[in-house]
Amino acid sequence: MARGENNTGAHGSGNVPPPATAAGNVPPPATAASTAAGTAAASGKQQARGAGAEGQSVVRRLQSELMALMMGGDPGVSAFPEGDNIFSWVGTIAGSAATAYEGTSYRLSLAFPSEYPYKPPKVRFETPCFHPNVDAHGNICLDILQDKWSSAYDDKWSSAYDVRTILLSIQSLLGEPNNDSPLNTQAAALWPNQDEFRKMVEKLYKPTA
Repeated sequence: MARGENNTGAHGSGNVPPPATAAGNVPPPATAASTAAGTAAASGKQQARGAGAEGQSVVRRLQSELMALMMGGDPGVSAFPEGDNIFSWVGTIAGSAATAYEGTSYRLSLAFPSEYPYKPPKVRFETPCFHPNVDAHGNICLDILQDKWSSAYDDKWSSAYDVRTILLSIQSLLGEPNNDSPLNTQAAALWPNQDEFRKMVEKLYKPTA
């Protein structure tokens, strides 16, 4: 079901958290937060100067979402621009308690198109993840990551969604997979046996430095 390097959707979006203007990860230390915000602001200004009106709007949107994440308090999720490129982010998701992923932490890459937020970012796991809705290349089977013009999926991307929505939806998906439309059939078949599933998660888990 995977479509090359694109995210691959499923007929079931799981729990989609409502967008928020001031919610995100557990705030990092003040120094780190200030550094990240300052770097993003500086790089954003440089990239905005080289873009048209639409590009400047995207930069402002991403800067706003970054600040909301740093000011928010959702546990186990975070994301920051990678280097000085505001269109390329690195996210982190911690496995929720009482799930097969408890105690794990996964790194994600988020690549934002120039049409964001009207088109979704391309999101994939950089840390190997054994999950029914994640393939061997890290592509994710989640409806909200699909373009709104795609007719094959039910709950598609909306411009009202943001980085927080994406991270929390993927975190929720870890504990509540859609086994009706798997990318990893082995993981889907093993899911009902949580003890054995957990063993496979631990066996294949390789934390990303």
